[in-house]
Amino acid sequence: MRTVRTVAELRALLKPARPGSIGFVPTMGALHEGHLSLLRAARGGNDTVVLSIFVNPTQFTEASDLVAYPRDEARDLALAETEGVDVVFAPDAAEMYPDGFATTVSVRGTIAESLEGAHRGRAHFDGVATVVTKLLLAVLPDVAYFGAKDAQQVVVVRRAVADLGLPVRIEVCPTSRDHDGLARSSRNTRLSALERTRALAIPRALKAVQDAAAEGVVDADALRERALDGLPGDGLAFEYVAIVDPLTFEQVETVEREAIVAVAARVGDVRLIDNIRIEPGGRR
Repeated sequence: MRTVRTVAELRALLKPARPGSIGFVPTMGALHEGHLSLLRAARGGNDTVVLSIFVNPTQFTEASDLVAYPRDEARDLALAETEGVDVVFAPDAAEMYPDGFATTVSVRGTIAESLEGAHRGRAHFDGVATVVTKLLLAVLPDVAYFGAKDAQQVVVVRRAVADLGLPVRIEVCPTSRDHDGLARSSRNTRLSALERTRALAIPRALKAVQDAAAEGVVDADALRERALDGLPGDGLAFEYVAIVDPLTFEQVETVEREAIVAVAARVGDVRLIDNIRIEPGGRR
């Protein structure tokens, strides 16, 4: 496994790997089982696997969140090697955003301006779209792998890739969950034992909506009420529970076809997101 810090080194290292297939997993480090499942998918479908580790400052709307984001490169590199990664691209901010950098990839419309875009601000998905575009152009992979937990991010990335004509296929892998149902996230490490117990209300809320859809409930307001029933009163606050079209992220009034139930909640100082797909009659 090789670790490189610059785009020039990365391109030189990958040149002999072509025309073999290259699979790419972009991350901000603090690797967990969810990331490792993406690496396994990439390893199983490609000749060369590239992992990027870069905590992207432009997608953080809260400076405290950027400072608190967990970082442990030595651990990440050891896990990457165990999973058979061939190349790790670990640039610094100056490499990604050199002096004079003045370009932003900005996706317009509901997919980028609702839910996470509304709560975290326009700059969040601008930061995501810009850094992912730069990473894809640096690696030029055949396939890039993302997790379904970040459903809105995936839709934004797919839109940017399609609009810019980038020659890469976006592969979405199922949300990786811990034994208690909590979606795996690098931010989970910041939860205390009590906060983690409270955070389990998030997958319970999603399961409640799923069960209600299976019972034939199609009214979005009624489904949201099911999600919010019986939540703990202290230490957890939902920012939104939304039922949206999976392609446009427009909110739906009735579930007539497949929809996404997306939630965001704060548990103490930690903000978590999750989602699940539902269909009328519980078909999934």
